[in-house]
Amino acid sequence: MALQISATNPEHPALLLDLPWQLPLEEWPEHYLVPLPRGISRHVVRYARAGTEVVAVKELAERPALREYELLRSLDRLNIPSVDPLAVVTGRTDEGGEPLESVLITRHLGGSMPYRSMFETTMRPATMHRLMDALAVLLVRLHLAGFAWGDCSLSNTLFRRDAGAYAAYLVDAETGELHPQLSPGQREYDLDLARVNISGELLDLEASGALHPSVDPIEFGMEICARYNRLWEELTRTSVYPAGKHHYIDRRIRRLNDLGFDVAEMQIAHSSNGDTVTFVPKVVDAGHHQRQLLRLTGLDAEENQARRLLNDLESWMATQDDYAPGDPPPSSRLRSSRGDPHAARPEVLAHRWVRDVFRPTVRAVPRELRGSMDSAELYHGLLEHRWYLSERAQHDIGLDTAVEDYVKNILPPMRDALPPPTDDTAPSV
Repeated sequence: MALQISATNPEHPALLLDLPWQLPLEEWPEHYLVPLPRGISRHVVRYARAGTEVVAVKELAERPALREYELLRSLDRLNIPSVDPLAVVTGRTDEGGEPLESVLITRHLGGSMPYRSMFETTMRPATMHRLMDALAVLLVRLHLAGFAWGDCSLSNTLFRRDAGAYAAYLVDAETGELHPQLSPGQREYDLDLARVNISGELLDLEASGALHPSVDPIEFGMEICARYNRLWEELTRTSVYPAGKHHYIDRRIRRLNDLGFDVAEMQIAHSSNGDTVTFVPKVVDAGHHQRQLLRLTGLDAEENQARRLLNDLESWMATQDDYAPGDPPPSSRLRSSRGDPHAARPEVLAHRWVRDVFRPTVRAVPRELRGSMDSAELYHGLLEHRWYLSERAQHDIGLDTAVEDYVKNILPPMRDALPPPTDDTAPSV
């Protein structure tokens, strides 16, 4: 059987042809590989460079490779945080004509880290709680989309910094199944697997001395269940309100927005006696603040990054002479201005903020000091540093001063602790 490359983009096969498919992945020469941190995997996995892209190459049998490729494409269409599938290579043979396993190729997730790399220095319990939050949100999003993971674990997840928190991405979909809707039993099975896997992984870290002494692996395994159940209940529970109290429904929707979710479809029913109204969120989509920021500014960020940038945008808008004071704040609705007919629309002001504030601020930080931080995470760090310096000085020190101090005193010590940037981890602005 001849070598075949099935790819999502017509340009990818040509870029991938230069890789040494006639060699087992374990024997690939170093000059093809990119030295990035790798997590534990049941398969051989390597990072390689294909043209200007860094890709993850996983060696496995043909049937599961094709199946996982299609599942990852489905998750991408559903806008679920997961690695981006690029291609499957089948029909591989060595130089003697003996068959080699197929490979699945995914795009390297810029700025991401496997959990074991994050534990190379002792991770504080507060940071671990944020990891559990991120993993719980990912699992809930998968289940809302009808995806049963079948192997939820820290090892099968990549984490990216997200404005003081973390965003979790699914890496391994090999055991997954996509359904129109999951039953409670399917969800509980996934959750129980997550609890067992996470406890086991933390026990392994404890045995190696990489776990903070105050962390109980069993309790943290249970924590994923508690956090998942709280979030699932908030997103799916049925609410019963007095008739005529329509603002209660709006308040519930706003609470879901604050959690980072939009209600895309809802069911509202009056009781037979007309005294109560039942409200049920039917379709809940994650990425509320991401979509607002992207629509207004064209900036694509993680959810918490987007929330923070929107807050800064709102504060900046309030200082502009052509912003109508009666307009709704950007973080709540970001609709067109009303009141002053001469006021600029929020969309116009938002693009002015990107041009005059966001981009110049990010560009003021030398690229070689950014490490793996993307532009949104870097801007969040600058805002945090500005707040810290302003609190210490008891007055607003301004963004320019914050950038100067951040470049001089904060980034150089951080640089050695951060993974090196690749072409897709520090996009230019």
